[in-house]
Amino acid sequence: MFRAILLQAGITIIVALVAGLFAGMRGAVSAALGGAVIALPNLLFALRLKLAAGGSAASFPVNFFLGEFVKIAATIGLLLLVVSVYADLHWPSLLIGLGLALQAGFLAFWKKS
Repeated sequence: MFRAILLQAGITIIVALVAGLFAGMRGAVSAALGGAVIALPNLLFALRLKLAAGGSAASFPVNFFLGEFVKIAATIGLLLLVVSVYADLHWPSLLIGLGLALQAGFLAFWKKS
C-alpha cells in the first residue's frame, strides 16, 4: 500500500512539473494540490491500517471501513478547501493532477514486486 502512495507522490511531482511548463506556476501549484488531495488521505489511511493490523482480527474490518469513510471525507474536504482557499486555481491542471494521482494507485498493484 505504501508503494502505491509513493507512486502517487511521484506522479504528482511529474504532473506538477509538466503543468508548470504549460500553465506556469499557477498550473504547477494546482496540479500539485490536486495530487496532494488524493495522496495525503491515502497516506493517513495506510498508516491507520498498519496500526490496526496489530490489533484483533475481529476489529480489522471495522477499522478498514471506518478508515475508508474518513479517507473519502478527508479527500472531499481537502478538495473543497483547495477550491475555496486557492484563488488562482487552474482547473485543468487540478483535475489532471487529481485524476492521475487516483490512477497511480491502480498502477502500483499492476506491477509485480
